[in-house]
Amino acid sequence: MGNQIDLHGKAERRTWIRTRAFLRRGEEGSALVEIALIMAPLMAIITAICAFGVAFSNQLTLTNAVGAGAQYLQLIRTTTTDPCKDTLTAIENAAPNLTPSSLTLTVTMDGVTPTQTGNSCSGTEGDLVPGTPVTVTATYPCALPIYGTTFSSGCQLSAKVTEYEY
Repeated sequence: MGNQIDLHGKAERRTWIRTRAFLRRGEEGSALVEIALIMAPLMAIITAICAFGVAFSNQLTLTNAVGAGAQYLQLIRTTTTDPCKDTLTAIENAAPNLTPSSLTLTVTMDGVTPTQTGNSCSGTEGDLVPGTPVTVTATYPCALPIYGTTFSSGCQLSAKVTEYEY
């Protein structure tokens, strides 16, 4: 029985010696350690680039949609009874990836900004004088959530387009 304990102790000692020799021998694990150290900052940078890309895409979409809404308002200037609502509908149709309830619209007709109730300015169609410009301004909240943290609490995307009738 004393012989078995001695053999077991020798086996543990040999394993320990091999492990120490393996660890001293080279740099087999250094690449894994380097990747582990670099991967977290690299993923944070890639995620930030993607989040800013989404915000930039939303800005481009908003600008194009506001332009489409202003052009539509110029086309329907003599037939609309609620220019703000019709313009907002055109903007929402031109920007399907933006949340419609988050859009805020301001329409300026003949230099006058009508009083709006929500996104409606019914009864102001008289301000749509032929030959005068209309200015459509829209804002949309931009959120840059990166790993659950929002970095732009008060950020607003905005677009403003003035259309002239000739």
